This record gives sequence, structure tokens and C-alpha cells, in this order.
Amino acid sequence: MSDLIRLGVILTDRGSKYAVTGARVTSRSEVDAVLTELKQDRAYAKATHNTWAAVLPQGALKADDGESGAGIVILRMMERAEMSDHVIIVTRWYGGKKLGGDRFRRVQDAVRAYFDDRGIGH
Repeated sequence: MSDLIRLGVILTDRGSKYAVTGARVTSRSEVDAVLTELKQDRAYAKATHNTWAAVLPQGALKADDGESGAGIVILRMMERAEMSDHVIIVTRWYGGKKLGGDRFRRVQDAVRAYFDDRGIGH
């Protein structure tokens, strides 16, 4: 299977918890395999959202998984960092309070933490 880079829960905001995970991928089928592998962990399978983006040789892909607009946030950050052949997944466990626009800032914070862990400029 893929080599998941799982940072776990890296921040909380008003009860919502955010985690970030990534892996090297070169195809949609590899993205799907990474998502399947991640969701074998019941905590991730039960998460409210597993939002992701991937930059592949054949183009960019993203999915909001119910967190409207979050996939494009991840994708834009990956493109700015010139990160390719990779998928980044931001997982959110909803804490009961709506975050409004702050939810996008938390997604950005999660992606930045992943970049920092990987030594990638952003």
C-alpha cells in the first residue's frame, strides 16, 4: 500500500478537530487507494469530512466531501507550492459549532502544517 504521512489531529477550533494526511500518488486509482487506507482507521471513517486535493500528471483533482469549497483551498495551496504527484487530505470532526469562514483558515493551517512537516516552502 501507499506510505501515508499521517500527522493526526493538529488543531482544534470550537470543538472541531482537524487532522492532515498525505501520500505520493500518480493516478486517481492511487488517490482512491489512499482514501480507502485512511478510512480503515475507524476514527477517519467516522469523520465529518475527509476533504482532499491531488495534483497528478494528468491534471488536478479535488473533493469537498461535504465541506463546500475546502477542496479548492487545498488544491490552490498545492499549486502555489508547486507540489505534484501528491494527495493531501484534511480531515474534520465537527465539534457542534459552525466556524463560518474560519473553516477555510483551519484547512489552510492544516495544509501548512503538512508542508512544514515535509519541509516544503509555502
